[in-house]
Amino acid sequence: MPSPVADSASRGELLILESDVEGHSQEWLQHLVEFVASDDAEGSICLVAPPALCAALSRHMPAGATDRVRFMAMTPREQALCGHRVLTIAAFARWWAMRSYLRRSGASAGFFLSLDLLCIPLGLGLGARGKPLAGILFRPSVHYAAMGEYRPSLGERLRDMRKSLFYRLMLRNPAIRTVLSLDPFFPDHAAAYYPAGAKVRALPDPAEPPATLARLSPAVHDFVPAGRVGMLLFGYLTERKGPLAVLEALRLLPEATTHRIAVLFAGRVDPALRGDIELRTASLGRDRPELWLRIEDRRLDRDELEALVARSDVVLAPYQRFVGSSGVLLWAARAGRPVLAQDYGLIGRLTRDHHLGVAVDTTDPERLAAAIERVVEQGPQTFIDRPSAARFVAARTPQCFASLVFSSTQPQPDST
Repeated sequence: MPSPVADSASRGELLILESDVEGHSQEWLQHLVEFVASDDAEGSICLVAPPALCAALSRHMPAGATDRVRFMAMTPREQALCGHRVLTIAAFARWWAMRSYLRRSGASAGFFLSLDLLCIPLGLGLGARGKPLAGILFRPSVHYAAMGEYRPSLGERLRDMRKSLFYRLMLRNPAIRTVLSLDPFFPDHAAAYYPAGAKVRALPDPAEPPATLARLSPAVHDFVPAGRVGMLLFGYLTERKGPLAVLEALRLLPEATTHRIAVLFAGRVDPALRGDIELRTASLGRDRPELWLRIEDRRLDRDELEALVARSDVVLAPYQRFVGSSGVLLWAARAGRPVLAQDYGLIGRLTRDHHLGVAVDTTDPERLAAAIERVVEQGPQTFIDRPSAARFVAARTPQCFASLVFSSTQPQPDST
């Protein structure tokens, strides 16, 4: 009788490592599980993740996936090291976890759901005992000068120089089969500037399919109050997502505008930011009593979030010089709601190219306030081309996303 390790290798099992429980990870892994359960996928997957994420995914296993999906829960120590505040420690911990779990599982290839930190160990030539590796690169920024006006700070210049060096080295690593980029403009840059740049391929950020339910908690059921323009900021609320900039911009608005808007922050607040947000919202409550402002500090279910997006008039994406893509654009475009987004990098470029909303310097509260006022005065739907937004979403399906992930560890032509 063959051993489980030998059986895993023979059926082409892909091991997917994800150490983070926040953000998109659960939704993306769910797409992969559903793809494996379909007739379109060959082989099986082994998901290595924190116990809470494994449990959440196992509760929603589709028919046909039981014998093609298995879970291996990370230990608390592994999870802590992979999420270490010192990024170099986190990088090597993730590489070591992949190497270890590939050996223990017998899987034939490894895939990092987030590859950015792995540029360090993989750039140094480290591999996984001869097994092919691939992953998703979230935050390339070395090509931003070609995407529009780009005035990097000294820190950003140094960051891009460091990234360019490690990208070049990582792509030369024979263990790396494919690098999937959420930035559709980066593959051409990589092919032009890196000897092994053909390994970089575009990956569409998957648009979530419509939910079947639309329930709201009592705490937010009154969003949006009659006669007001609803503005929604959602997701895991960290400083880079701009909640503090929004609160400062609200303070700068004329009273006539604050009477006409309703602002909801929906999502778990980063503990490091919670005290500052509480102080600022309390101050706004005293100084601008006419303003409707609510904060729902918890992780929202997908169906509830979809209902909130549909009820909103504007989706806020006021990132603070954030590098990379954002699923917020897809949520808003699918619902036909304009975004008020940063004008920097990929998010700004996609917003402009596909007419998804307004792109401004969101690091400047005065400009952000002026944009809010303009949207309210002219009407939110003035700022979105809904047919263009629909085409933007239609090209980004979970099936396409999952298919590219599964093919990423296969031999690619012209990738050396």
